[in-house]
Amino acid sequence: MNDASPGGASSLVMNHVCRRFFLRGLACAAFRGAPAFSSEQRFFTVEQREGRWWFITPEGMPFFSIGLNHIDPSPLRFGPDGGLWERKYGNSMERWLKEAVAPDLKAWGFNSVGWTQEVVTRGPTNHRHSRAFTFEEYQWLGLPYCHQLPFADFHQWEAETRHPDFDAREFADWCDYVAREHCARMKDDPRLIGYFYIDCPTWVHTTEFTRWKGPVFDPDKLGTDAGRKELYALASKWYRITHDAVRRYDRHHLILGDRYEAARPIADEVIQAALPYVDVLSFQHFSAADKVAESLSHWHQKTGKPVLLADHAVQIRSKDGGGRHDGAGYARTVTALREMPGCIGVHLCGAYLRNETRRRALRDAEERPDEEALRDVTRANREAAEWMARMK
Repeated sequence: MNDASPGGASSLVMNHVCRRFFLRGLACAAFRGAPAFSSEQRFFTVEQREGRWWFITPEGMPFFSIGLNHIDPSPLRFGPDGGLWERKYGNSMERWLKEAVAPDLKAWGFNSVGWTQEVVTRGPTNHRHSRAFTFEEYQWLGLPYCHQLPFADFHQWEAETRHPDFDAREFADWCDYVAREHCARMKDDPRLIGYFYIDCPTWVHTTEFTRWKGPVFDPDKLGTDAGRKELYALASKWYRITHDAVRRYDRHHLILGDRYEAARPIADEVIQAALPYVDVLSFQHFSAADKVAESLSHWHQKTGKPVLLADHAVQIRSKDGGGRHDGAGYARTVTALREMPGCIGVHLCGAYLRNETRRRALRDAEERPDEEALRDVTRANREAAEWMARMK
């Protein structure tokens, strides 16, 4: 399978995927909803039922992921005394997650957490995000979650790190370490949905932040058969090495792969290379509902894979240069993707708390909620929950 040409990989991939999920299903036992793990534990999978794709919970129920991204407490810590963080939560991440974040997400109708890291600096030489949650922090939050594995840094916003050499022994060693550090700890967790890799990989495009190092692959080469085969081989190497690293330490959880930037060029060869090694195709898309649905439908129909809108927001610009969530726009997207049989979830590009970099969130740094946006967001999420309940 690793040596298959771009044009011939799809049918082999689907047979591989079906066999993997069948075997995984045979080994599954009942989900109890708590981190009391056993050797017969069940995990999230993906499955097509009556013509529609779903995440399937460890209990065997269809699950459309309604997730929130970017959850970082640092806006609460402004001031020499630690601000609200000290006064209200006693410098405790556990208290904050249990007393504030989890109740809010449940009240607003979110049923999962997407990518927790939040942008904290944004500039041409330094564009960085907060750290990812730890295993313990996900347990305190108590919701299904996705986790990003830091295998490499060719994100479209990453301004400081050169591209990895996929042929170098140290790259494979690093991937093994990342999987050992992250996956080995999370491998038995029934709440873990799956693993993301790169946030908007620059396979064949650049941004103002990444122009100095160029794309991973020269897009001018795609004009020839040789160039297209070269990109397919390069991308296959990336997905094979990362996949194998994950599977050495976690044989069960889903691989959600890279989150592709839908507004930038996406090479067919990259997607084709990913197919044997990922369970879902994940996308970032910030357009209106109709354009998002059209784009995701294209990739689902082209590949047969379920698709996840892994980062999305409709924004209303404010006079201070920041923004507010357009709750009605979000609701239109959720409705449109519920009607799309290949889509298995929508993750809102938060943040949970507003900082001075993103300057858009569901609560501000004093924890005041954006009530107007939340009214429509909550309505859309609850309608999605009712729809899911009817599918069981």
